[in-house]
Amino acid sequence: MKKSLFGYGGTIKAIAKSGDWDIYDDKFNCCMEDEFGNKLLPASAFDPSFSELEITSPGIAPNNELIKKARNLISEYDFFASKMPFNIWISGTNGKTTTTKMMQHLLEKFGSQMGGNVGTPLADLSLDAKIWILETSSFTIHYTNVAKPDIYVLLPVTPDHLSWHGNFNEYEKSKLKPFGMMSENGVIISPKIYAKTPTKAHVISYENEFDLAKFCNINIDDIKFKTPFLTDALLALCVEKILLDRCDVELLNKFTIENNKLEELYDKSGRLWVNDTKATNIDATIQALKRYENHKIHIILGGDDKGVDMNPVFEVLSNANAEIYAIGSNTNKMVYLANKFNITVHKCEFLQNAVNEISKNMQIGEVGLLSPACASIDQFKSYAERGDKFKEFIANFTND
Repeated sequence: MKKSLFGYGGTIKAIAKSGDWDIYDDKFNCCMEDEFGNKLLPASAFDPSFSELEITSPGIAPNNELIKKARNLISEYDFFASKMPFNIWISGTNGKTTTTKMMQHLLEKFGSQMGGNVGTPLADLSLDAKIWILETSSFTIHYTNVAKPDIYVLLPVTPDHLSWHGNFNEYEKSKLKPFGMMSENGVIISPKIYAKTPTKAHVISYENEFDLAKFCNINIDDIKFKTPFLTDALLALCVEKILLDRCDVELLNKFTIENNKLEELYDKSGRLWVNDTKATNIDATIQALKRYENHKIHIILGGDDKGVDMNPVFEVLSNANAEIYAIGSNTNKMVYLANKFNITVHKCEFLQNAVNEISKNMQIGEVGLLSPACASIDQFKSYAERGDKFKEFIANFTND
């Protein structure tokens, strides 16, 4: 009997280093071998009757033929379940990466390592670490049935990845799945809306940042981060409070937010441009709009919306002082919705056109905001490339 891996991304490649796997992916046309002696096979060659174990790349959707055929399917997390040290999972729609990195910033000196969706596969983490801090996607949770967190940190859940999950209920169901898996020794930090979800774990619920600050017994004004990063910071502090009965606000305030998230650039005329390319869903964009609600906003919207209803973004924009610059494969949809909500819209189609149009219209004190509420794969290799291009296009207007 063989052991099988589905896909050939970072998660699977890290596991494959152990050798003796059959790896199935549509990119393989015939039988080959990698440097570890694993067989590289086309997806059509998978025969479940000869496979005793299957581990899937989390990005492969449940309707994929490999998933449908599999009889012994587990997730990356399940594969390492018996070997995991004390582990913390961070999930939700927005803020997972920042919360994970802030938590690692606070706990690194106590022997923690971070991984998961943040970029380091579990196979590349040390089993001797004291703590694993894992950014955990809904895809991974969907396929996980054995592993469970010791602490589960759940950020607010709003529509995302609906084309993968099928609908919001299924997406939300994945986010709540760990509740039912955890023991009475576990702790969950959750939005108050999910506080009554059945679980054996102890639940700490929150409605806003003030609830989290109260739990930490700290002055919220002592934290330097603003919305939406304030929630991320407080959740990281809550975990430190649970584990160590302390909240090192001074250390937290030394944390630096990564690029591509509300990254501010001023041009030589004093105009503010904001690179929020990582806002690939509606909630992230709504949070960005809240941050700049006291300014006139020139916002670039559009891309691959992943089947999500975009109306909530336009409802917020209809009450804001804003103009829309529509780009991407759903440009016409953005224009239609803007007209529906009576919002000024510019049909730009491409990012460079949008940047040039904003530069013509934007005055000092206003904001040029790239917060697309959509994925980038229709026109770019990644959200990071989209952000890099945005900064490249505004280079003629900036001091950088």
